[in-house]
Amino acid sequence: MDTEQLIQHFNQGKSVTPGTAEHDLLLQCSNDAMRITAELNTAYHSPERIRELMSQLTGKPIDGSFTLFPPFYSDFGKNITIGKNVFINACCCFQDQGGITLGDGALIGHRVVLATINHGFLPEERSSCRPAPIVIGRNVWIGSGAVVLPGVTIGENAIVAAGAVVTRDVEAGCIVAGTPARFIRSVADMTPQEKRACLA
Repeated sequence: MDTEQLIQHFNQGKSVTPGTAEHDLLLQCSNDAMRITAELNTAYHSPERIRELMSQLTGKPIDGSFTLFPPFYSDFGKNITIGKNVFINACCCFQDQGGITLGDGALIGHRVVLATINHGFLPEERSSCRPAPIVIGRNVWIGSGAVVLPGVTIGENAIVAAGAVVTRDVEAGCIVAGTPARFIRSVADMTPQEKRACLA
């Protein structure tokens, strides 16, 4: 099995169990991710070098419009897809085995956690990794300290409030907040004063 086959395994929603070839390869990939993120996080780098390191981490080209403020953490890295004009603020943690897609224009606040892995509830199944993808649509804004759980899709132009825990899909153009996150209002319903406050 190679890395591309492991990614396909995850993308098919198949679990990974300790003691298997998939798990051994996952550990190799995780160590590679730790090596790259250690370099990313322990010295100053130019924006160009940050994009180079993120390209190494993800195994994909990173657009010149991408901006990241380190530190950044990922325990796999190879199942992250980043669009254009994406901004990721400091101290974010991406657990991406199940797949993370960031649409064009996505804004990711400080200390956001995107977690695509779950575990079995039964003690004998708890060490198995069960993947499900996270998809962040175009122009989504995720506030500081939010957590997005496996299998969640956030529709374009939506806003996730700071500290929210998103356990289910968010429709396009909606604002959600709380734990678990619930619908608050539509972005389209914001008053002119509220829209100006967002730009302040």
